[in-house]
Amino acid sequence: MKTIRTFLLLLVLFSVCVVDAQKREFRGAWIQCVNGQFQGMSTGAVQQKLSRQLDILKADGVNAIIFQVRPECDALYKSDTEPWSRYLTGQQGRAPQPYWDPLQWMINQCHKRGMELHAWINPYRAKTKGTTAMATSHVAIKHPDWIFPYGGQFILNPALKETTDYNCKVVDDIVSRYDVDGIHIDDYFYPYPVAGEEIPDEKFFLANPRGFKNIGDWRRDNVNRFIQRLSETIHKRKPWVKFGVSPFGIYRNQRSDPKNGSATYGLQNYDDLYADVLLWVNNGWVDYCAPQLYWDIGNRAADYQTLIKWWDKHAANRPLYIGESVERTVKASDLQNPNINQMPAKHKLHQEAQHVDGTVLWYAQAVTDDMGNYGSVLRTAYWKYPALQPLMPFIDKKRPKKPRRVKAVWTSDGYILFWSVPRGKRWGDVAKQYVVYRFAKGEKVDTGNPAKIVAITSDTFYKLPYNKGYQKYTYVVTALDRMSNESKVKRIKVKL
Repeated sequence: MKTIRTFLLLLVLFSVCVVDAQKREFRGAWIQCVNGQFQGMSTGAVQQKLSRQLDILKADGVNAIIFQVRPECDALYKSDTEPWSRYLTGQQGRAPQPYWDPLQWMINQCHKRGMELHAWINPYRAKTKGTTAMATSHVAIKHPDWIFPYGGQFILNPALKETTDYNCKVVDDIVSRYDVDGIHIDDYFYPYPVAGEEIPDEKFFLANPRGFKNIGDWRRDNVNRFIQRLSETIHKRKPWVKFGVSPFGIYRNQRSDPKNGSATYGLQNYDDLYADVLLWVNNGWVDYCAPQLYWDIGNRAADYQTLIKWWDKHAANRPLYIGESVERTVKASDLQNPNINQMPAKHKLHQEAQHVDGTVLWYAQAVTDDMGNYGSVLRTAYWKYPALQPLMPFIDKKRPKKPRRVKAVWTSDGYILFWSVPRGKRWGDVAKQYVVYRFAKGEKVDTGNPAKIVAITSDTFYKLPYNKGYQKYTYVVTALDRMSNESKVKRIKVKL
């Protein structure tokens, strides 16, 4: 029965998706550390595990990795401000042995594979429930007055200017020292509500209400101020580093906001986490938004179809990517055909949405383990062809110059296509990657067709698949800048 279901799934997928391949699409995957997947492992074992995941994700079509580097005011990178994470070494403050820098290593590995690397931080969570010992260098030890306890956690108080300054200092340090492509924060702002427990910040509100009469509005303003400041901090240091947020999947329910809410009945960003995500999107304080729509189609409290249409309508001022639960998707049956899961139906909703520019998969290991054949279907159907990153003209829209001196040369390593780096002075003019296309004799050169892409590379060469020299092909090379703006084409005809 399992084999029959897999066959039916693949058959349906091929029939609906091969013809709708997109040339530009964010195809991300979250790699988290808080599940303890690295604890108790040697440096070599962690690197081996991550290398395997990246190889599989690359083959499955993923073009961006969102890697958790700061789960509780700690670090999976070399920091002079915060201690090494216990989620890496088992003890907060202990450096890895043999020594390595996971963030730098991941940047190198992702860029080598043509993937972006977004550093994922948790800005306000200072201690998770499971942490029992803290390093003397931890902010909760050095500045206990910046912290409040809640639900077994420690939270950096969003009301304090000192915590905003501190978070921005941490992020500025990452952006200044590492060649990250993005900074990413998820859904933890004010803490998720715990029954019977109040957030202990009323005295701060009464001491400095800043004109607000409602503590909820005041809390939202605290977070708004931080988001705006963090955006400015990132782009002042490096304008090309993308600032993304992945909020909880419900902004507001209709019963709270009949005009702008969704027909849902769950926890709300605006009212419960004090995160006014639409304000951030519409004011341009974030560069992309990836709401976590982890539910199934038909869910009574939070229907996936209702929510993707809601976000598509309301959050179009910045690129919109959908946070997708791999496990819940493959475990839920299609409402029209119980013999298959909901992957085809969700994909169809993505294609129908006018403003959805990509997907972020929760979580990477579910894909690399090929849960429910999810990775196999990506590789053979949905993400069979490569994709460039979505454009962000609000950051930079000028394309680089085209590659120079494209030529095919016989070498001791075979028949190689070489080109020279185009001229460019400012950051937005410099080529960072190249796209290589191949077209058969008589075939129209159409760089809008991703099926014709044979490589997206940072190299200035490409090994040609020579086979007796009987067939004529046209190869096209274009340049990409940091924002994936694509140059005009440079073409050459070769016999393979």
